[in-house]
Amino acid sequence: MAAKNEEVDGMTTYDEDDEHESKERVIQKYFLQEWKLVKSILDDIVSNGRVSDISSVHKIRSIMDKYQEQGQLVEPYLEIIVSPLMSLVCSKATALGVDSEKLLEVIKPICIIIYTLVTVCGYKAVIRFFPHQVSDLELAVSLLERCQNTNSVTSSRQESTGEMEAQCVILLWLSILVLVPFDISSVDSSLSNTNNLADFEPAPLVLRIISFCKDYLSSAGPMRAMAGLLVARLLTRPDMPKAFISFIGWTHEALSTTTNDIMNQFRLLGATGALASIFKTGDRKLLLDVVPQVWNDTSMLIKSNTAVRSPLLRKYLLKLTQRIGLTCLPHRAASWHYVSRTSSLGDNISATMSVGTHNCSSINTVELSNVCQGSTSLEDEDMEVPEIIEEIIEMLLTGLKDTDTVVRWSAAKGLGRVTSRLTSTLSEEVLSSILELFSPGEGDGSWHGGCLALAELARRGLLLPCSLPQVVPIVVKALHYDIRRGPHSVGSHVRDAAAYVCWAFGRAYHHTDMREILKQLAPHLLTVACYDREVNCRRAAAAAFQENVGRQGNYPHGIDIVNSADYFSLASRVTSYLKVAVCIAQYEGYLLPFIDELLCNKICHWDKGLRELAADALSALVKYDPEYFASYAVEKLIPCTLSSDLCMRHGATLAVGEVVLSLHQCGHILPSDIQKRVAGIVPAIEKARLYRGKGGEIMRAAVSRFIECISLSHLPLLEKTKRMLLDALNENLRHPNSQIQNAAVKSLKPFVPAYLVAADTGKSGNITTKYLEQLKDPNVAVRRGSALALSVLPYELLANRWKDVVMKLCCACAIEENPDDRDAEARVDAVRGLVSVCETLVQGRECSNEDGIPLLCLIKDEVMTSLFKALDDYSVDNRGDVGSWVREAAMNGLEKCTYILCARGSCVFTKTLNGVGSEPETLHCEKAEKDQTTSFFDSTMATSLVGGICKQAVEKLDKLREAAATILQRILYNKIIHVPHIPFREILEKIVPDDQDMKWGVPAVSYPRFVRLLQFGCYSKTVMSGLVISIGGMQDSLSKASMSALMEYLEGDAIGDQDESSRKGMLFTDLLWILQRYKRCDRVIVPTFKTIEILFSKRILNMEVHISSFCNGTLGSLDVELKGSKDFSKLYAGIAILGYIASLPEPVNSRAFSYLLTLLSHRYPKIRKASAEQVYLVLLQNGNFVPENKIEEALEIVSNTCWEGDLENAKLQRRELSDIAGIETDIHPRTNLVPSTEKEVKNRFSGADENASYSSLVESTGF
Repeated sequence: MAAKNEEVDGMTTYDEDDEHESKERVIQKYFLQEWKLVKSILDDIVSNGRVSDISSVHKIRSIMDKYQEQGQLVEPYLEIIVSPLMSLVCSKATALGVDSEKLLEVIKPICIIIYTLVTVCGYKAVIRFFPHQVSDLELAVSLLERCQNTNSVTSSRQESTGEMEAQCVILLWLSILVLVPFDISSVDSSLSNTNNLADFEPAPLVLRIISFCKDYLSSAGPMRAMAGLLVARLLTRPDMPKAFISFIGWTHEALSTTTNDIMNQFRLLGATGALASIFKTGDRKLLLDVVPQVWNDTSMLIKSNTAVRSPLLRKYLLKLTQRIGLTCLPHRAASWHYVSRTSSLGDNISATMSVGTHNCSSINTVELSNVCQGSTSLEDEDMEVPEIIEEIIEMLLTGLKDTDTVVRWSAAKGLGRVTSRLTSTLSEEVLSSILELFSPGEGDGSWHGGCLALAELARRGLLLPCSLPQVVPIVVKALHYDIRRGPHSVGSHVRDAAAYVCWAFGRAYHHTDMREILKQLAPHLLTVACYDREVNCRRAAAAAFQENVGRQGNYPHGIDIVNSADYFSLASRVTSYLKVAVCIAQYEGYLLPFIDELLCNKICHWDKGLRELAADALSALVKYDPEYFASYAVEKLIPCTLSSDLCMRHGATLAVGEVVLSLHQCGHILPSDIQKRVAGIVPAIEKARLYRGKGGEIMRAAVSRFIECISLSHLPLLEKTKRMLLDALNENLRHPNSQIQNAAVKSLKPFVPAYLVAADTGKSGNITTKYLEQLKDPNVAVRRGSALALSVLPYELLANRWKDVVMKLCCACAIEENPDDRDAEARVDAVRGLVSVCETLVQGRECSNEDGIPLLCLIKDEVMTSLFKALDDYSVDNRGDVGSWVREAAMNGLEKCTYILCARGSCVFTKTLNGVGSEPETLHCEKAEKDQTTSFFDSTMATSLVGGICKQAVEKLDKLREAAATILQRILYNKIIHVPHIPFREILEKIVPDDQDMKWGVPAVSYPRFVRLLQFGCYSKTVMSGLVISIGGMQDSLSKASMSALMEYLEGDAIGDQDESSRKGMLFTDLLWILQRYKRCDRVIVPTFKTIEILFSKRILNMEVHISSFCNGTLGSLDVELKGSKDFSKLYAGIAILGYIASLPEPVNSRAFSYLLTLLSHRYPKIRKASAEQVYLVLLQNGNFVPENKIEEALEIVSNTCWEGDLENAKLQRRELSDIAGIETDIHPRTNLVPSTEKEVKNRFSGADENASYSSLVESTGF
């Protein structure tokens, strides 16, 4: 069926039956995902004849920037993008004229788009779509001269207006136009009236081009490289010999200049780059005449200090060097080059499949040498090699040892190109020189450069199979190159380059020549792929192995290994060590190389994490050959545990423990002599005093893990050894480093049951007593360690003193009385230890059928109380809110203890009911519902639990809010243990749904939900006490989110029986409760005052029903809190509240106004000023305090007085204001203004006279 043409986004495509065009359609659809947007912008530019909105240019640039590493995805669209834009540039330049002011404004934004494509796809792909009419040459030259005279207004790429981009694009355009197949003098309009130009004399147009190219070659921008390309294409034309010689003279002058100014540096780079481009583009006959001069300049410059300081200059010089060499050597197809016998992967696989098993034998060395000799015999040995070639090769070999990778890479490619034109004998000499770079005395740069050179030789068929036996051992060494340098090592770039060599081998050689070589390389490649520290080396080695498997045909288990060691699985070091390597080790030939790599190189690695990972990796391999590990690996590792090298002894100690544990898990029993040697490792380490000095902490953690491993494997120990190991663990428990303590605790958990409980000597109970005594040790590290140790002790050691253990841990959870002894980490460990001990005791009593009721009662009465107190731990030190660690641990502990009480309590209650056999089942249910006193978890505890967790869910720490909401979610939806008696459970389940993806740490998610709990009296006070911390906190975004949620709740629709009035009434009651509950606690009082201030400002506190009692209670709290306070934030918030209350039309306003007048004589000037501002606002809003005829006088006093000045003057002005307001200023004896109950508040304020109230206020503030 004939294909039908379609027009899709400006490109002609065809139906699916045309294979090629359907591919183009797919490319358009998927390669550039933003094509529709780009196409619409381009259409708008073309239709308008210019860029109407500069933001559209920046939008295209941001889109293209995403394809910087995948430029080939954009290449199918280049013609559609570039051709109309360049046509627009050309037409606008013709229509407007070069001298037009508007021309540059039109073309500069367009050039930004084209230059962006150049940076993404490269100039070679883009300039194919530039217009190349002969008539455009003069136009482009004039346009560039115009652009050259304009300067960029900014160096920022994002703010560029297109000056630099326009110059780059026009230079590239000229590099196409100068290739016109006509004499340029015939194009130059300035020569139309004169014909006196001598032979090969450059036309004025050419001189203009060379002139601005020289200027650009001395610039620092990207125009330098493009000017070099332009001048190379121009001067290598057949009609430019004089201009060429003149330019070579200019470059000679530039390369010979010895000045060190910055402009000379750029000119050196430009001249060298231009020469390299000329020697790449020019004809050999033209270039041979200038080779001596250019080579002399190059060889002198590369030895100068200028080249030493500039890697880019050395790169250009080596590039020029190799091209001089290529110019001196004629291009010829040497017969000695290696050519693979298959040209495609499909042919290779087909050929391999057709060959019988007997033909798969390896080609022997004699056959390889015969092939090499046969190739050599065909070589024309009479080829003349210029003497300069030896110097060039020597310089390239020196470049392989350069300190910069770009220079080494350029030297390697140049050496490969030059060698391809040499004879077989000379190429062997080059190879020998390259192999000398791998001597032990050479640095990592030489090894890296040598690997790059070997890869280039292999890719070009210059490394013959007969040389592979000589090269492969060196490549293997390079694959494992890792040299220690102080606290780190170097060599990852060498290993990466060595993998590149192996990759090149796979692509270059026939499978019959590579069969034995691949057998040698495969174990090493996979060792690097699995165990290298750097992800790029792991991936490079895996890619090389994959290339060899694919190119060399059927390789045993090759496809399976490639599937396991893929690009993504090797991204994680842990996955590579513990999964990929274990999967590959099952195949024949890889286990022993893997073990040797871990034993010899990885357990002694400088990276501590890698040593630990290597020990785990060793243990994962034990299952494949336990006998080998028991007889060889352990024997080799034991002496290393006492090595003088910290890395070696640390890794060996870990490895021995892990291997012994894995052998035990495999059921393999170690010989008795090895068991004794393993058991003596820790005593030997202590005897050698390896805990001291540098690395002592690392060894302590390793020894703890070692003890844990031998405890889990139940290695036989002598009593003396047991005591020494226990002492070692106790010492580690006392260590201030938390990692060492945690390692010791993990080790103590299996050690005690294995060696103390199982063979009880009557001394195990002393351990519990010792740890209990240490809970009150002055050393905080000892307290932490003892609490952690108690948490892992087995039931047998806790059973006799369980009550003492629980009670002392409860005491340890409380904040220490002595401020110097306070330690948040110790309290965290005590909370966790308390919960863990409770779980151990409950499980132990359940297993031993003992009566658990006393324990459950203790948990209910003491443990839960201690955890609730810990939930109110808001300790702060120089690290911030360290109490949050305790609160988080307390929430987790409350959850676990709740499960214990609910699970065990229901069991006990069920047993009690089952004992009364005569009562019917319905009666049992009624008893269960009515008599909560028989249950260990009642509604009061449930209310406290949920309220306490919800309080944390509305406080200021994101982490704590998320933890609290997650814990509450688990409690509500626990499918194993049902938590009963939770008030308003149905509403709670709506607020906290069973959705694991909820982002509770996000304020906009958590606050609108939890604020709905304010409608319930059982939760409102605790929730509000947490909410005020967020609303009145210092974090502005959190304050806005929490206040917004509260406002939505207060002003929202009616909830059940509650209307807006009742919700606000409950809010007032809760706020007064907080002020009384947290009296003198600035952590809560200050944000509460700020919250009240915000509520006043939002007109929430203006209800006649509740406002009077609320204001009285607030003023009573202000009496207490502001007295003698030095907290400015509290004082400012209090003054603002007084101002709001004084502005209300309530009887209580006079009391607030009196208080404000009192604060006008405060000892702090800023407080006096703030009070004066509030007094002024109150007088403006409420004129009842001052007679109408004296308001102006009062306002004038307030506004004209300098309240931040002299205190005595402030007191005088305050007294004058008091007289105007008719308020007595004499200070009477202090009376108590803080009533004990809300009822007293109402009676007090209704019966007290104004003067008495004012006198008390004055006295309460300390005046």
